[in-house]
Amino acid sequence: VVRGRSRRAVDSTILDDAVATQDTVTQLISVVRRVGRQVPGAAEQIAAVCTGHDYSQPGKPTIDWDDPAAREALVSALVNDANALVDALSGTELDDDAENVVALLALIAGQDVEPAEGSDGTDGRWRIARRVAPERVISTVDPDARHTRKSPRNTRDGYRAHVAAEPETAIITDEALTPAAGADNSDAAVAENFLDAETEPREWYGDSAYGTGDLRGAIDDAGHAAVIKPGPVKAPIEGGFTIDDFTVDEASGQARCPAGHTRAITKKRAVVFGVLCRDCPLRTRCTTAKNGRILHLHNRDSLLRQARRDWSGKPDLRQDYRTFRPNVERVIAQIASQGGRRVKLRYRGTAKNNAWLKRRTAALNLRNLIGRGLTRTTGTWTLATA
Repeated sequence: VVRGRSRRAVDSTILDDAVATQDTVTQLISVVRRVGRQVPGAAEQIAAVCTGHDYSQPGKPTIDWDDPAAREALVSALVNDANALVDALSGTELDDDAENVVALLALIAGQDVEPAEGSDGTDGRWRIARRVAPERVISTVDPDARHTRKSPRNTRDGYRAHVAAEPETAIITDEALTPAAGADNSDAAVAENFLDAETEPREWYGDSAYGTGDLRGAIDDAGHAAVIKPGPVKAPIEGGFTIDDFTVDEASGQARCPAGHTRAITKKRAVVFGVLCRDCPLRTRCTTAKNGRILHLHNRDSLLRQARRDWSGKPDLRQDYRTFRPNVERVIAQIASQGGRRVKLRYRGTAKNNAWLKRRTAALNLRNLIGRGLTRTTGTWTLATA
């Protein structure tokens, strides 16, 4: 069915996890109790060093949750208990499973808290942090599940299902399930892995989430072609100069600004115009920074620039994108919904949910092929129609 078809389209979707998202207090109590169950000798240590809560009881303690001082006192007590337990177990020889549970305790004790107001971090006073930790663990029951955003107003908890498909036939050629957050689990990073499974040159179709310099570079290095919508280029000042208004000469290692000033590209791929911006007549269209405009160039800057030029200057490229890229969205819809409802994962952990995804994509492919005339006769599969 896919022989001779050289296109691949990639996309991803968030699938809700099988557990409830836990707040910081619930996580701290839950993981201390888990350490007590799974780590040899930990129950005795909890009884000896954890004085802020009765960990023999599940659930949250009874306090005045409307009182900020009461909430802060509880958080301080739980964090101090967690830190004391980690210290008490630090010299104990543990197997891998027990060591992982203690490491989870240390992570939970630090990811969501910060020193209380007026504290230097050494007096044992803590509060819930006024920010969300990157790649925050959202449940001690399923530590692989993550919090992510599809948009500023659309937040989701769970995993990300990534798919590569042949767009004309909707045959799924590769898939992977990863935690929903983290640089290694981004759309572009996982798509790089999909390249490795292809032995022939392909055209790769993807939305702007796949338009990174790293992925474009990997596609180019592998001899493939990218039909990927470039991401937007923003100017520091509305209506002002973007990075594309600067000329970059990789051969000479220099960049020139719209006013004609030239600066060298540093080893870290920065271009610092500095004092040249001070009296520049174009400054109001270029930067509000006190120290002048600074460009940060990606290692694949030339590929990114060429992609933006091609997108604006080649209508056939945009037409191909509009023709073939949307087809993968139907594949995503088949994976993520059933009976008109959004699929909810049934398992805990990346490995089991990844196995579920592979079974599901195999079943979808089989259904697709049967619709195209696939039959099994006397132990042999045959495709009855072309």
